[in-house]
Amino acid sequence: MRVINPSTGEVITELQEAGAAEAQQAVAKAREEFDRGAWPRIPLAERKKIILAIAQGILENAGMLAKLETENCGKPIKETTFMDVPSSARAFAYFAEHLEEFLQAESRQVAAEAEARLLREPLGVAVLIVPWNYPLLIASWKVSQALAAGNCVILKPSSRTPLTALELRKIALAVGVPEAALQVIVGGGEAVGEALCADKRVDMISFTGSNAVGKKILNYASENVKKLNMELGGKSAGIILEDADLEAAVNGSLCSIMLNQGQMCTAMSRILVQEKIYDQFIADFSAKARQIKLGLGIDYQTQMGPLISQAQRKRVADYAQEALQEGAQLICGGKAPAALELKNGFFFEPTIFSGVTPQMAIFQQEVFGPVSCVSKFSTLQEAADLANTTDFALAASIWSKDVKAAQELAAKINAGTIWINTYGMFYEELPFGGFKQSGFGKELGKEGFLEYTRLKTVVADQSKDSKPLVNYWYGF
Repeated sequence: MRVINPSTGEVITELQEAGAAEAQQAVAKAREEFDRGAWPRIPLAERKKIILAIAQGILENAGMLAKLETENCGKPIKETTFMDVPSSARAFAYFAEHLEEFLQAESRQVAAEAEARLLREPLGVAVLIVPWNYPLLIASWKVSQALAAGNCVILKPSSRTPLTALELRKIALAVGVPEAALQVIVGGGEAVGEALCADKRVDMISFTGSNAVGKKILNYASENVKKLNMELGGKSAGIILEDADLEAAVNGSLCSIMLNQGQMCTAMSRILVQEKIYDQFIADFSAKARQIKLGLGIDYQTQMGPLISQAQRKRVADYAQEALQEGAQLICGGKAPAALELKNGFFFEPTIFSGVTPQMAIFQQEVFGPVSCVSKFSTLQEAADLANTTDFALAASIWSKDVKAAQELAAKINAGTIWINTYGMFYEELPFGGFKQSGFGKELGKEGFLEYTRLKTVVADQSKDSKPLVNYWYGF
Protein backbone atom coordinates (compact mmCIF):
# COMPACT_ATOMS: atom_id res chain seq x y z
CA MET A 1 0.00 0.00 0.00
CA ARG A 2 1.49 3.34 -1.10
CA VAL A 3 1.27 6.41 1.13
CA ILE A 4 1.27 9.63 -0.95
CA ASN A 5 2.38 13.17 -0.14
CA PRO A 6 -0.51 15.27 -1.54
CA SER A 7 1.72 18.35 -1.88
CA THR A 8 3.97 16.65 -4.41
CA GLY A 9 2.19 13.47 -5.49
CA GLU A 10 5.27 11.52 -4.43
CA VAL A 11 5.27 8.23 -2.54
CA ILE A 12 6.34 8.71 1.08
CA THR A 13 6.51 5.02 1.93
CA GLU A 14 4.87 1.68 1.27
CA LEU A 15 3.17 -0.36 3.98
CA GLN A 16 1.84 -3.88 4.22
CA GLU A 17 -1.94 -3.68 3.97
CA ALA A 18 -3.95 -5.64 6.51
CA GLY A 19 -6.97 -7.73 5.56
CA ALA A 20 -9.82 -9.48 7.32
CA ALA A 21 -7.54 -12.13 8.81
CA GLU A 22 -5.30 -9.55 10.45
CA ALA A 23 -8.34 -7.68 11.73
CA GLN A 24 -9.70 -10.83 13.35
CA GLN A 25 -6.32 -11.56 14.93
CA ALA A 26 -6.23 -8.06 16.39
CA VAL A 27 -9.70 -8.50 17.88
CA ALA A 28 -8.68 -11.83 19.42
CA LYS A 29 -5.61 -10.24 21.05
CA ALA A 30 -7.60 -7.28 22.35
CA ARG A 31 -10.34 -9.58 23.69
CA GLU A 32 -7.81 -11.72 25.53
CA GLU A 33 -6.09 -8.67 27.01
CA PHE A 34 -9.36 -7.23 28.22
CA ASP A 35 -10.73 -10.47 29.64
CA ARG A 36 -7.53 -11.75 31.25
CA GLY A 37 -4.76 -9.22 30.81
CA ALA A 38 -3.32 -6.43 32.91
CA TRP A 39 -4.54 -3.21 31.30
CA PRO A 40 -8.15 -3.09 32.60
CA ARG A 41 -6.97 -4.17 36.07
CA ILE A 42 -4.04 -1.94 36.86
CA PRO A 43 -4.65 0.64 39.61
CA LEU A 44 -6.11 3.89 38.33
CA ALA A 45 -3.15 5.85 39.67
CA GLU A 46 -0.80 3.73 37.56
CA ARG A 47 -3.00 4.07 34.49
CA LYS A 48 -2.98 7.83 35.01
CA LYS A 49 0.83 7.89 35.00
CA ILE A 50 0.96 5.94 31.74
CA ILE A 51 -1.58 8.17 29.97
CA LEU A 52 0.31 11.26 31.17
CA ALA A 53 3.52 9.73 29.82
CA ILE A 54 1.89 9.39 26.39
CA ALA A 55 1.13 13.12 26.47
CA GLN A 56 4.75 13.83 27.34
CA GLY A 57 5.94 11.47 24.62
CA ILE A 58 3.91 13.35 22.02
CA LEU A 59 5.49 16.63 23.09
CA GLU A 60 8.99 15.15 23.07
CA ASN A 61 8.40 13.97 19.49
CA ALA A 62 6.49 17.08 18.41
CA GLY A 63 8.80 18.08 15.56
CA MET A 64 8.81 14.63 14.02
CA LEU A 65 5.05 14.21 14.37
CA ALA A 66 4.28 17.63 12.89
CA LYS A 67 6.51 17.01 9.88
CA LEU A 68 5.11 13.53 9.33
CA GLU A 69 1.52 14.76 9.59
CA THR A 70 2.18 17.54 7.10
CA GLU A 71 3.85 15.23 4.61
CA ASN A 72 1.09 12.65 4.94
CA CYS A 73 -2.02 14.84 4.69
CA GLY A 74 -0.71 18.06 3.13
CA LYS A 75 -1.83 20.58 5.73
CA PRO A 76 0.57 23.47 6.42
CA ILE A 77 3.37 22.77 8.88
CA LYS A 78 2.24 25.76 10.97
CA GLU A 79 -1.08 24.02 11.61
CA THR A 80 0.44 20.69 12.60
CA THR A 81 3.11 22.37 14.74
CA PHE A 82 0.93 24.83 16.63
CA MET A 83 -2.48 23.15 16.56
CA ASP A 84 -2.61 19.42 15.86
CA VAL A 85 0.35 18.12 17.86
CA PRO A 86 -0.05 20.17 21.05
CA SER A 87 -3.82 19.58 21.02
CA SER A 88 -3.17 15.84 20.78
CA ALA A 89 -0.93 15.95 23.84
CA ARG A 90 -3.49 18.00 25.78
CA ALA A 91 -6.17 15.36 25.18
CA PHE A 92 -4.07 12.66 26.83
CA ALA A 93 -3.08 14.97 29.68
CA TYR A 94 -6.68 16.02 30.36
CA PHE A 95 -8.16 12.53 30.50
CA ALA A 96 -5.23 11.25 32.56
CA GLU A 97 -5.82 13.98 35.13
CA HIS A 98 -9.56 13.30 35.31
CA LEU A 99 -9.93 9.55 34.87
CA GLU A 100 -10.12 8.87 38.63
CA GLU A 101 -12.79 11.54 39.02
CA PHE A 102 -14.83 10.35 36.04
CA LEU A 103 -14.65 6.68 37.09
CA GLN A 104 -15.51 7.28 40.73
CA ALA A 105 -18.31 5.07 42.03
CA GLU A 106 -21.47 6.71 43.32
CA SER A 107 -23.50 5.49 46.30
CA ARG A 108 -27.26 6.00 46.55
CA GLN A 109 -29.54 5.19 49.45
CA VAL A 110 -32.63 4.32 47.45
CA ALA A 111 -34.79 3.10 50.36
CA ALA A 112 -34.45 2.34 54.05
CA GLU A 113 -33.66 -1.28 53.28
CA ALA A 114 -31.41 -0.87 50.21
CA GLU A 115 -28.20 0.84 49.17
CA ALA A 116 -26.99 1.04 45.58
CA ARG A 117 -23.60 1.65 44.05
CA LEU A 118 -23.28 2.93 40.48
CA LEU A 119 -20.04 1.73 38.92
CA ARG A 120 -18.36 3.06 35.80
CA GLU A 121 -16.47 0.31 34.00
CA PRO A 122 -14.66 0.06 30.65
CA LEU A 123 -16.78 -1.28 27.82
CA GLY A 124 -14.22 -3.82 26.61
CA VAL A 125 -12.76 -3.93 23.10
CA ALA A 126 -13.14 -0.58 21.35
CA VAL A 127 -12.59 -0.15 17.60
CA LEU A 128 -11.68 3.46 16.81
CA ILE A 129 -11.95 4.53 13.16
CA VAL A 130 -10.48 7.92 12.30
CA PRO A 131 -10.49 10.03 9.11
CA TRP A 132 -7.71 11.48 6.99
CA ASN A 133 -8.28 15.19 7.69
CA TYR A 134 -6.99 15.19 11.30
CA PRO A 135 -5.22 11.83 11.59
CA LEU A 136 -3.24 12.42 14.78
CA LEU A 137 -5.63 14.76 16.59
CA ILE A 138 -8.82 12.71 16.21
CA ALA A 139 -6.91 9.51 16.96
CA SER A 140 -5.64 11.16 20.13
CA TRP A 141 -9.13 12.27 21.15
CA LYS A 142 -10.45 8.73 20.86
CA VAL A 143 -7.45 6.78 22.11
CA SER A 144 -6.95 9.01 25.16
CA GLN A 145 -10.55 8.53 26.29
CA ALA A 146 -10.76 4.82 25.47
CA LEU A 147 -7.45 3.90 27.12
CA ALA A 148 -8.01 6.11 30.15
CA ALA A 149 -11.36 4.38 30.71
CA GLY A 150 -9.58 0.99 30.68
CA ASN A 151 -10.61 -0.34 27.28
CA CYS A 152 -8.44 -2.32 24.88
CA VAL A 153 -8.19 -0.43 21.63
CA ILE A 154 -7.92 -1.25 17.94
CA LEU A 155 -7.16 1.95 16.04
CA LYS A 156 -8.05 2.00 12.34
CA PRO A 157 -6.60 5.11 10.64
CA SER A 158 -7.45 6.07 7.09
CA SER A 159 -5.35 4.11 4.63
CA ARG A 160 -4.35 7.49 3.17
CA THR A 161 -2.93 8.84 6.43
CA PRO A 162 -1.71 6.04 8.73
CA LEU A 163 1.75 7.30 9.60
CA THR A 164 1.18 9.31 12.78
CA ALA A 165 -1.15 6.61 14.15
CA LEU A 166 1.71 4.15 13.93
CA GLU A 167 4.01 6.60 15.71
CA LEU A 168 1.39 7.21 18.40
CA ARG A 169 1.32 3.49 19.15
CA LYS A 170 5.12 3.40 19.44
CA ILE A 171 4.96 6.22 21.99
CA ALA A 172 2.22 4.46 23.97
CA LEU A 173 3.98 1.10 24.05
CA ALA A 174 7.26 2.72 25.10
CA VAL A 175 5.66 4.09 28.28
CA GLY A 176 3.91 0.91 29.37
CA VAL A 177 0.72 0.30 27.39
CA PRO A 178 0.54 -3.45 26.64
CA GLU A 179 0.88 -4.34 22.97
CA ALA A 180 -2.57 -5.97 22.87
CA ALA A 181 -4.21 -2.97 24.58
CA LEU A 182 -3.42 -0.63 21.67
CA GLN A 183 -3.15 -2.04 18.17
CA VAL A 184 -3.17 -0.23 14.83
CA ILE A 185 -4.71 -1.84 11.75
CA VAL A 186 -3.58 -0.29 8.45
CA GLY A 187 -5.80 -1.22 5.55
CA GLY A 188 -8.67 -0.17 3.35
CA GLY A 189 -12.10 0.18 4.86
CA GLU A 190 -13.61 -2.47 2.63
CA ALA A 191 -10.88 -4.92 3.53
CA VAL A 192 -11.00 -4.64 7.31
CA GLY A 193 -14.06 -2.50 8.14
CA GLU A 194 -16.61 -5.30 8.10
CA ALA A 195 -14.28 -7.71 9.88
CA LEU A 196 -13.82 -5.26 12.75
CA CYS A 197 -17.32 -3.83 12.99
CA ALA A 198 -19.31 -7.05 12.64
CA ASP A 199 -17.21 -9.05 15.10
CA LYS A 200 -19.26 -9.89 18.20
CA ARG A 201 -16.10 -9.75 20.33
CA VAL A 202 -16.01 -5.97 19.76
CA ASP A 203 -17.95 -3.99 22.36
CA MET A 204 -17.80 -0.50 20.85
CA ILE A 205 -17.17 1.31 17.59
CA SER A 206 -16.25 4.98 17.63
CA PHE A 207 -16.24 6.40 14.10
CA THR A 208 -15.47 9.81 12.66
CA GLY A 209 -15.91 10.17 8.91
CA SER A 210 -18.35 10.43 6.04
CA ASN A 211 -22.03 9.58 6.12
CA ALA A 212 -21.58 7.02 3.36
CA VAL A 213 -19.04 5.04 5.38
CA GLY A 214 -20.99 5.63 8.58
CA LYS A 215 -24.04 3.94 7.08
CA LYS A 216 -21.93 0.92 6.16
CA ILE A 217 -20.66 0.71 9.72
CA LEU A 218 -24.20 0.88 11.07
CA ASN A 219 -25.06 -2.02 8.80
CA TYR A 220 -22.03 -4.07 9.84
CA ALA A 221 -22.68 -3.41 13.53
CA SER A 222 -26.31 -4.48 13.22
CA GLU A 223 -25.17 -8.09 13.04
CA ASN A 224 -24.34 -7.90 16.76
CA VAL A 225 -25.41 -5.52 19.50
CA LYS A 226 -22.66 -3.05 20.46
CA LYS A 227 -22.13 0.56 21.47
CA LEU A 228 -21.76 3.07 18.61
CA ASN A 229 -20.39 6.61 18.68
CA MET A 230 -20.78 8.31 15.30
CA GLU A 231 -19.43 11.72 14.28
CA LEU A 232 -20.40 12.14 10.64
CA GLY A 233 -20.64 14.96 8.11
CA GLY A 234 -21.50 18.60 8.46
CA LYS A 235 -22.77 21.54 6.47
CA SER A 236 -22.30 24.23 9.05
CA ALA A 237 -23.50 27.81 8.84
CA GLY A 238 -21.62 30.96 9.80
CA ILE A 239 -24.15 33.72 10.49
CA ILE A 240 -23.04 37.36 10.22
CA LEU A 241 -25.40 39.88 11.79
CA GLU A 242 -25.38 43.48 10.62
CA ASP A 243 -23.95 44.75 13.93
CA ALA A 244 -20.98 42.36 13.84
CA ASP A 245 -17.39 43.53 13.94
CA LEU A 246 -16.98 43.16 10.19
CA GLU A 247 -13.22 42.67 10.19
CA ALA A 248 -13.44 39.96 12.86
CA ALA A 249 -16.33 38.30 11.04
CA VAL A 250 -14.45 38.29 7.71
CA ASN A 251 -11.24 36.94 9.23
CA GLY A 252 -13.08 34.38 11.31
CA SER A 253 -15.09 33.23 8.31
CA LEU A 254 -11.91 32.80 6.27
CA CYS A 255 -10.53 30.55 8.97
CA SER A 256 -13.80 28.67 9.28
CA ILE A 257 -13.79 27.51 5.66
CA MET A 258 -10.19 27.79 4.39
CA LEU A 259 -8.38 26.19 7.36
CA ASN A 260 -7.10 22.72 6.47
CA GLN A 261 -8.21 23.43 2.88
CA GLY A 262 -11.85 23.28 4.01
CA GLN A 263 -11.45 19.60 4.83
CA MET A 264 -13.19 19.91 8.19
CA CYS A 265 -16.47 18.45 9.36
CA THR A 266 -17.15 21.77 11.13
CA ALA A 267 -16.28 23.94 8.11
CA MET A 268 -18.62 26.93 7.84
CA SER A 269 -19.21 26.28 4.17
CA ARG A 270 -22.49 28.23 4.23
CA ILE A 271 -22.01 31.86 5.21
CA LEU A 272 -25.25 33.72 5.84
CA VAL A 273 -24.94 37.51 5.89
CA GLN A 274 -27.57 40.04 6.88
CA GLU A 275 -28.54 42.03 3.79
CA LYS A 276 -27.42 45.47 5.08
CA ILE A 277 -23.74 44.38 5.11
CA TYR A 278 -23.91 41.65 2.45
CA ASP A 279 -22.12 43.53 -0.37
CA GLN A 280 -19.38 44.85 1.90
CA PHE A 281 -18.82 41.42 3.40
CA ILE A 282 -18.50 39.84 -0.06
CA ALA A 283 -15.99 42.49 -1.11
CA ASP A 284 -13.81 42.15 1.99
CA PHE A 285 -14.11 38.37 2.21
CA SER A 286 -13.16 37.75 -1.42
CA ALA A 287 -10.31 40.27 -1.33
CA LYS A 288 -8.69 38.44 1.58
CA ALA A 289 -9.39 34.99 0.13
CA ARG A 290 -7.44 35.95 -3.00
CA GLN A 291 -4.42 36.77 -0.82
CA ILE A 292 -4.20 33.32 0.80
CA LYS A 293 -0.84 31.81 -0.08
CA LEU A 294 -1.00 28.30 -1.51
CA GLY A 295 2.11 26.18 -1.25
CA LEU A 296 3.75 22.97 -0.16
CA GLY A 297 2.64 21.94 3.27
CA ILE A 298 6.20 21.75 4.59
CA ASP A 299 6.84 25.46 3.82
CA TYR A 300 6.26 27.70 6.87
CA GLN A 301 5.09 30.48 4.52
CA THR A 302 2.24 28.33 3.23
CA GLN A 303 -1.25 29.31 4.40
CA MET A 304 -3.15 26.65 2.46
CA GLY A 305 -1.90 23.28 1.31
CA PRO A 306 -3.34 20.72 -1.13
CA LEU A 307 -6.43 18.60 -0.89
CA ILE A 308 -5.82 15.02 0.21
CA SER A 309 -5.96 13.40 -3.25
CA GLN A 310 -6.64 13.85 -6.93
CA ALA A 311 -10.05 12.23 -6.41
CA GLN A 312 -10.94 14.75 -3.72
CA ARG A 313 -9.88 17.65 -5.95
CA LYS A 314 -12.10 16.35 -8.74
CA ARG A 315 -15.00 16.05 -6.29
CA VAL A 316 -14.56 19.68 -5.23
CA ALA A 317 -14.21 20.87 -8.83
CA ASP A 318 -17.39 18.99 -9.78
CA TYR A 319 -19.33 20.75 -7.03
CA ALA A 320 -18.02 24.11 -8.24
CA GLN A 321 -19.10 23.36 -11.80
CA GLU A 322 -22.54 22.24 -10.62
CA ALA A 323 -22.94 25.47 -8.64
CA LEU A 324 -22.28 27.50 -11.78
CA GLN A 325 -24.80 25.46 -13.72
CA GLU A 326 -27.40 26.04 -11.01
CA GLY A 327 -26.92 29.81 -11.19
CA ALA A 328 -24.51 30.67 -8.38
CA GLN A 329 -22.09 33.52 -9.07
CA LEU A 330 -18.40 32.64 -8.87
CA ILE A 331 -16.55 35.45 -7.07
CA CYS A 332 -13.10 33.88 -6.98
CA GLY A 333 -11.30 30.55 -7.34
CA GLY A 334 -13.14 27.54 -8.68
CA LYS A 335 -10.14 25.77 -10.21
CA ALA A 336 -6.69 24.35 -9.64
CA PRO A 337 -3.93 27.00 -9.43
CA ALA A 338 -1.73 27.58 -12.45
CA ALA A 339 1.56 27.99 -10.54
CA LEU A 340 4.19 25.64 -11.93
CA GLU A 341 5.55 24.74 -8.50
CA LEU A 342 2.13 23.38 -7.48
CA LYS A 343 1.43 21.30 -10.58
CA ASN A 344 2.23 17.92 -9.02
CA GLY A 345 0.12 18.44 -5.90
CA PHE A 346 -3.64 18.31 -5.43
CA PHE A 347 -4.23 22.04 -4.96
CA PHE A 348 -7.47 23.98 -5.38
CA GLU A 349 -7.92 27.72 -5.12
CA PRO A 350 -9.91 29.38 -2.32
CA THR A 351 -13.38 29.56 -3.84
CA ILE A 352 -16.35 31.80 -3.07
CA PHE A 353 -19.83 31.70 -4.56
CA SER A 354 -22.48 34.36 -3.97
CA GLY A 355 -26.18 34.29 -4.69
CA VAL A 356 -26.45 30.72 -3.43
CA THR A 357 -29.98 29.49 -2.69
CA PRO A 358 -31.10 26.60 -0.47
CA GLN A 359 -32.14 24.55 -3.52
CA MET A 360 -28.57 24.31 -4.82
CA ALA A 361 -26.48 21.21 -4.18
CA ILE A 362 -23.60 23.32 -2.90
CA PHE A 363 -25.88 24.67 -0.15
CA GLN A 364 -27.08 21.23 0.96
CA GLN A 365 -24.19 18.80 0.47
CA GLU A 366 -20.81 18.53 2.14
CA VAL A 367 -18.09 19.55 -0.33
CA PHE A 368 -15.09 19.09 1.98
CA GLY A 369 -12.91 21.63 0.26
CA PRO A 370 -12.12 25.38 0.35
CA VAL A 371 -15.48 26.35 -1.14
CA SER A 372 -17.74 28.89 0.53
CA CYS A 373 -21.28 29.72 -0.53
CA VAL A 374 -22.54 33.10 0.67
CA SER A 375 -26.25 33.88 1.01
CA LYS A 376 -28.15 36.83 2.43
CA PHE A 377 -30.95 37.07 4.97
CA SER A 378 -33.07 39.85 6.41
CA THR A 379 -34.46 38.70 9.79
CA LEU A 380 -32.96 36.53 12.52
CA GLN A 381 -35.74 33.99 12.06
CA GLU A 382 -34.83 33.73 8.38
CA ALA A 383 -31.20 33.17 9.37
CA ALA A 384 -32.21 30.35 11.72
CA ASP A 385 -34.44 28.80 9.06
CA LEU A 386 -31.62 28.89 6.49
CA ALA A 387 -29.14 27.46 8.96
CA ASN A 388 -31.49 24.57 9.75
CA THR A 389 -32.35 23.79 6.11
CA THR A 390 -29.97 20.86 5.71
CA ASP A 391 -29.79 17.26 6.85
CA PHE A 392 -26.75 18.06 9.00
CA ALA A 393 -26.58 19.56 12.49
CA LEU A 394 -22.97 19.58 13.64
CA ALA A 395 -21.88 23.17 14.27
CA ALA A 396 -22.56 26.84 13.61
CA SER A 397 -21.02 30.22 14.36
CA ILE A 398 -22.68 33.58 14.99
CA TRP A 399 -21.02 36.97 14.68
CA SER A 400 -22.63 39.89 16.52
CA LYS A 401 -21.77 42.59 19.07
CA ASP A 402 -25.10 41.84 20.76
CA VAL A 403 -24.24 38.63 22.61
CA LYS A 404 -27.76 38.36 24.07
CA ALA A 405 -29.27 38.41 20.58
CA ALA A 406 -26.66 35.87 19.44
CA GLN A 407 -27.56 33.59 22.35
CA GLU A 408 -31.25 33.82 21.45
CA LEU A 409 -30.42 32.97 17.85
CA ALA A 410 -28.24 30.07 18.98
CA ALA A 411 -31.24 28.59 20.79
CA LYS A 412 -33.06 28.36 17.46
CA ILE A 413 -30.25 26.65 15.54
CA ASN A 414 -30.11 22.88 15.28
CA ALA A 415 -26.43 22.16 15.88
CA GLY A 416 -24.39 20.36 18.51
CA THR A 417 -21.81 23.14 18.91
CA ILE A 418 -22.34 26.86 18.34
CA TRP A 419 -19.56 29.42 18.56
CA ILE A 420 -20.29 33.11 19.13
CA ASN A 421 -17.73 35.60 17.77
CA THR A 422 -15.20 32.85 17.19
CA TYR A 423 -14.74 29.58 15.35
CA GLY A 424 -13.24 26.18 16.01
CA MET A 425 -12.43 26.56 19.68
CA PHE A 426 -12.30 23.00 21.00
CA TYR A 427 -11.73 22.44 24.68
CA GLU A 428 -10.99 19.09 26.30
CA GLU A 429 -13.50 20.02 29.02
CA LEU A 430 -16.43 20.43 26.60
CA PRO A 431 -18.33 17.70 24.72
CA PHE A 432 -18.44 17.79 20.92
CA GLY A 433 -20.88 16.01 18.61
CA GLY A 434 -23.84 16.65 16.33
CA PHE A 435 -27.46 15.80 15.66
CA LYS A 436 -29.48 14.54 12.67
CA GLN A 437 -27.27 13.18 9.88
CA SER A 438 -24.20 14.51 11.68
CA GLY A 439 -24.36 11.52 14.00
CA PHE A 440 -24.80 10.77 17.67
CA GLY A 441 -22.68 10.52 20.79
CA LYS A 442 -20.02 12.90 22.07
CA GLU A 443 -16.27 13.24 22.13
CA LEU A 444 -14.34 15.15 24.82
CA GLY A 445 -15.45 16.40 28.21
CA LYS A 446 -16.79 14.14 30.93
CA GLU A 447 -19.69 13.32 28.61
CA GLY A 448 -17.34 12.10 25.87
CA PHE A 449 -15.24 10.10 28.30
CA LEU A 450 -18.31 8.33 29.66
CA GLU A 451 -19.21 7.21 26.12
CA TYR A 452 -16.29 4.78 26.52
CA THR A 453 -17.68 3.27 29.73
CA ARG A 454 -20.63 1.19 30.85
CA LEU A 455 -22.74 1.91 33.92
CA LYS A 456 -23.34 -0.95 36.32
CA THR A 457 -25.83 -0.85 39.22
CA VAL A 458 -25.14 -2.97 42.32
CA VAL A 459 -27.92 -3.12 44.95
CA ALA A 460 -27.24 -4.37 48.49
CA ASP A 461 -30.15 -5.21 50.80
CA GLN A 462 -29.98 -3.74 54.31
CA SER A 463 -33.16 -5.18 55.81
CA LYS A 464 -33.33 -5.90 59.53
CA ASP A 465 -31.72 -9.24 60.44
CA SER A 466 -30.77 -9.63 56.75
CA LYS A 467 -34.28 -10.78 55.94
CA PRO A 468 -35.42 -9.03 52.74
CA LEU A 469 -39.04 -8.99 51.66
CA VAL A 470 -38.41 -11.69 49.05
CA ASN A 471 -37.50 -14.04 51.90
CA TYR A 472 -41.18 -14.09 52.93
CA TRP A 473 -42.86 -13.83 49.55
CA TYR A 474 -43.91 -17.49 49.32
CA GLY A 475 -44.00 -18.04 53.08
CA PHE A 476 -41.93 -21.27 53.08
